[in-house]
Amino acid sequence: MLNLASSWESVPTQPPKQDRIIAAIDLGTNSLHMVVVKIDPTLPAFSIIAREKETVRLGDRNLKTGELKAEIIEKAIAALGRFQEVAKTSNAESIIAVATSAVREAPNGKDFLHRVKTELGLSVDLISGQEEARRIYLGVLSGMEFNNQPHTIIDIGGGSTELILGDSHQARTLTSTKVGAVRLTSELISTDPISNTEFQHLQAYARGMLERSVDEVLVNLEFGESPRLVGTSGTIETLAMINAREKSGVIPSILNGYQFSLKDLQELVNRLRKQSYSERAAIPGMPEKRAEVILAGAVILQEAMTLLGRESITVCERSLREGVIVDWMLTHGLIEDKLRYQSSIRERNVLKIANKYHVNLEYSDRVAKFAGSLFDQTQGTLHHWGSDERQLLWAAAILHNCGHYVSHSSHHKHSYYLIRNGELLGYTETEIEIIANLARYHRKSPPKKKHENSQILLNKHQRQMVSQLSAILRLAVALDRRQIGAIAQVECEYYEQFQQVNLLIFPSQTDDDCALELWSLDYKKGVFEEEFGVKLVASLEKSSVAKLS
Repeated sequence: MLNLASSWESVPTQPPKQDRIIAAIDLGTNSLHMVVVKIDPTLPAFSIIAREKETVRLGDRNLKTGELKAEIIEKAIAALGRFQEVAKTSNAESIIAVATSAVREAPNGKDFLHRVKTELGLSVDLISGQEEARRIYLGVLSGMEFNNQPHTIIDIGGGSTELILGDSHQARTLTSTKVGAVRLTSELISTDPISNTEFQHLQAYARGMLERSVDEVLVNLEFGESPRLVGTSGTIETLAMINAREKSGVIPSILNGYQFSLKDLQELVNRLRKQSYSERAAIPGMPEKRAEVILAGAVILQEAMTLLGRESITVCERSLREGVIVDWMLTHGLIEDKLRYQSSIRERNVLKIANKYHVNLEYSDRVAKFAGSLFDQTQGTLHHWGSDERQLLWAAAILHNCGHYVSHSSHHKHSYYLIRNGELLGYTETEIEIIANLARYHRKSPPKKKHENSQILLNKHQRQMVSQLSAILRLAVALDRRQIGAIAQVECEYYEQFQQVNLLIFPSQTDDDCALELWSLDYKKGVFEEEFGVKLVASLEKSSVAKLS
């Protein structure tokens, strides 16, 4: 079987150099954050040279429609514009931005991201809860030594809480639950100070929502393991600052590694529940806007620690933003040793989904090989897509037939839904949408604007990518019509003056006329011809070549 996962890995597009500067932005439910880092590729490591934060409250959505509010969108766009200026002043070569639960859940979330792209020229990746957890894990690993021992990580955001179990290697558990400090405050707290009834409901709700994630963590612990609990995010850092000030009278300059106990947290929760907003805001070390949501955040942490059976928590100041930086370093070939398992996170998760849905990997590998070969041979002439798009095509080629798991009838449509909802780690929501669409259009009708799934894609560029790469995938599928590896390889000859592509077919066996493959090519080539404005002529070569294996 072809080992395409390794051969399709992207390679760095430019050689490593000293002091590469990158900015990462996290559009969270409560706040927008940015870090600007200086990367030393020789180590590899990075140091933070600038931080920016704006409390925008994207999670404060319209209660009836769930949409992001117009005034908050304006505030967010203005903040992102300021972030861009800071990044530019710091000489950042790239800005990587991600959006999480508030934007993910809002009906107008993608419209907001489209405005950001149009008005600021800033591309924001929408990531799933599980992908958010994966990048949080990377961020924590970059700032804390695990020594190959199990650690549970909790990140309490405005709209969701991520629970992760890992031990310096691949994460064992990545979960995301819809409980966050802003979400629970807006949905469950209407009294000030909070009434006993609302407080009891808050506790019970947080515990009930966290139970499944906690169970996933506990079931992946090996016998005798007692993992250290690590906490990230503004809620936990604020609770740590209050605890430090009360215990020692000063706030440590670096919170990384600071510990506080469940007992101390429980005592603080009991005080916070009796205080009004103004009294909480007056607590030394309490940021004014954090005072509005700190009680809900503290209750989430208290219930999580209780369910996990942890008596203390250690603070880590690195989280999603730093994880975005680490992920960028991995995909650009700047990290080879530590965390090397993450460099193939995309390939491994595609194959995991393929196995889950009983995909014939020997067949799909051949289709992926043909798709890659056609892509490479037409690059620079018929299309100008790069290594990132090539990798998306590989994923779609491997998974294009997974819809058979549901039904043979309309299996291409089933493939779309299985991929779209399969939690492919390592990909943004947009990239998953593109992969799903490529698989959707490997047969039958080509992409049409009236198709619901086509309308989800954000822009013309992405729709063109789907149209062109799916046309290539169609030919790749046709080249293994009998799914027996009858064709060993193909060669493309492009004659620009005639707008013609000659496809030379080399059979695996000299006595095989490959009639069904040639028929399938002739049947499917129309979409390719229309998309690229060429005539495709396929011919069987008399000499065979050795079958790749």
